[in-house]
Amino acid sequence: MSHDRKWGKTYGQRIVGLLEDVGLVFILIAVVVAMAQEVRDVVVRGNVVLADLLLFFIYLEVISMVGAFWESGQLPVRMPLYIAMVALARYLTLDMKALNSPQMIGIASAILLLSLAVLVVRFGHIKFPYKELGEIPPKIPPST
Repeated sequence: MSHDRKWGKTYGQRIVGLLEDVGLVFILIAVVVAMAQEVRDVVVRGNVVLADLLLFFIYLEVISMVGAFWESGQLPVRMPLYIAMVALARYLTLDMKALNSPQMIGIASAILLLSLAVLVVRFGHIKFPYKELGEIPPKIPPST
């Protein structure tokens, strides 16, 4: 790899890393603001309901996802699946009286499918683990 290409790759990686960090900081600030607003609403209302607790779990999962990305540089696929399951459970819990039977079955089925997706992803990570960056074999140039 030539010096110019190596410098460009390094420069490009720095730009991408900076953009990722800016985006993650924005997400983190937005979640903290949303949590503060929710705490304010709980204090004004004077009681905590199940919907509040489930929403706090969603916020904490998003914060954990940001932390995991900063720590490893990768987004764990399972975390958004967990967030989606909690969000659907929250929706099902809050709107149960307004939902008809097919809607409830649909939401419960979606939670079940997400749970199965988590199992598939976990199985895939165990059965077919990622190679470390240093273990990736070099590309073999096509023979002429």
